[in-house]
Amino acid sequence: MADSSDDSSGPLESVSFLFGWVYFLCWSLSFYPQPILNLRRGSTTGTTIDFPAINVLGFIAYFLSNASFLYSPRIREEYALRHHGLTPTVQFNDLAFAGHAVIVSAITLSQFWPSLWGFEKRARRDPGVRVSKGILGIIIGSLVGVAAVTGIVSARKDEDPKTAWAWIDAIYALSYVKLVITLVKYMPQVSTNYRNRSTEGWSILQILLDFAGGVFSILQLIIDSYLQGKWDGLTGNPVKLALGNVSIFFDIIFMIQHYCLYNDTHGKAGEDDTFQDEERRDERIE
Repeated sequence: MADSSDDSSGPLESVSFLFGWVYFLCWSLSFYPQPILNLRRGSTTGTTIDFPAINVLGFIAYFLSNASFLYSPRIREEYALRHHGLTPTVQFNDLAFAGHAVIVSAITLSQFWPSLWGFEKRARRDPGVRVSKGILGIIIGSLVGVAAVTGIVSARKDEDPKTAWAWIDAIYALSYVKLVITLVKYMPQVSTNYRNRSTEGWSILQILLDFAGGVFSILQLIIDSYLQGKWDGLTGNPVKLALGNVSIFFDIIFMIQHYCLYNDTHGKAGEDDTFQDEERRDERIE
């Protein structure tokens, strides 16, 4: 493992910086194809409200945890106590990505209220119109879990933060909310595509960008850990590591659904509608 004082640290730091902003760009852009596709189609048919609903909570939690690791002296001190004096591998691009994701996810979520956008109304029993019980349970459970950890930390605030409950654990609880949400948020859409035998209404472009973002996010984290000379940068930032790996896993599933399993005219619609105008889309349908 290289020491941060090695001659190679300078170029590697530049590569890490580059990869960080490339992943920020890819992941940030991945949020736009779906709301743009919804807007062009004037409908959210083919998508589920579960995805943007749980995304909003997940990225709020991710934003707060990143902000704490970046700017809270207490959290950074407690992190150093537990990780050989190292600093968190959270970067500013992580915070910028999370903040941007909260805003765009909220906009996408608002599209499920047709009157706000002039969309066609969907039947209340149409799959995906209402938040599913499973996702609602995860949302409530996440809030209760964070509140419970915060209560425990408040009650034991005078103990040694290196070995006992500390405020960093409350921040980790926030980040684990994002981890849990990342593990489950794609499942309703995978199920919807399977049930419809089509990926129509689900933008494949967002998946391709998401895949690229996941790859560069993991690469940046590996480089940052290498520069620190220990793998604590990976274990100390489990959410960023999981975000990349889980996203890549599900992106591959979506690509298989789109390009292999449901490789038909309707399934391909999502690839082109983001850029085609309404006239061209109508001509294709005819």
